[in-house]
Amino acid sequence: MTPIIDEPSIMGEIAACNVTNDIFALNVPEISGMLVFLAIQTHTPIEIAEGILVGIKNFMEKKIKSQVVGGHTIYSGWPLMGGEASGIAHKDFIIPKFGVKEGDKLLLTKPIGLQAIMAAYRIQKDFPDILEHYSRSELNQSIDLAIQIMTTSNQKVVKTIHSYEDFSFVHAMSDVTGFGLAGHLEEMLQHSNLSALITKTPSIMLSKNLSEELGYSFDDCTCHETAGGMLISVDPHRIEEFSEKLSRNGVKNWIVGDIDKFKSQAVRVADDVQNVEVSKF
Repeated sequence: MTPIIDEPSIMGEIAACNVTNDIFALNVPEISGMLVFLAIQTHTPIEIAEGILVGIKNFMEKKIKSQVVGGHTIYSGWPLMGGEASGIAHKDFIIPKFGVKEGDKLLLTKPIGLQAIMAAYRIQKDFPDILEHYSRSELNQSIDLAIQIMTTSNQKVVKTIHSYEDFSFVHAMSDVTGFGLAGHLEEMLQHSNLSALITKTPSIMLSKNLSEELGYSFDDCTCHETAGGMLISVDPHRIEEFSEKLSRNGVKNWIVGDIDKFKSQAVRVADDVQNVEVSKF
């Protein structure tokens, strides 16, 4: 991924969270290690590169109790950071991205809107007059919230699932990143003749208005996310209890839609979709 924030250590945490969430999305509860990839420009100050690596190391060791096991650094015209994470789980414990069933409820564990908020972060630094009609304190609150979201691992979601002796009521699961909520939901509908209806969009405070002003695709739920939440397709008879258990384990969550049979592999946003602004996470 390319940098979206200027603070090197925070950017390192975001990168590590983004990489490891791919493993957690398979219902693997522990990360055995991360191989780091870092591309820097020839004129990049060494403290920037070191800061990114410190952020990655801190996230791995302090937030998910894992470790950096190696990696590779190169010079590049563009700064890039990421890597490869691995984990071990019994094959029967893997929850695939596809496998939704008609009637399932869709649950999301982080609000959307990160793209617009981080655009505002950059605009506020470089062209503050563009956002002068917004409250600076509210903008900063939303930016801080976005950073908190992007540096919060999805590991607790997986550990909650593993607290059940039988978690077959969870039918499919994906993390929400570059393709946005609707894009990843389309992936979950693959290999089925089912469709999905989004009825609720939990979003970071100000992100809907900012998206409309800055030209991001908020209303159709295709705006990109970074280190986003887990999108889970759950048996409707278990959804309330599962949602409550996630909440007790410190995982914010919202029931955002349903799996139905309107049109094969179609994702729709309801005309009366409920947008819930989130100011705390």
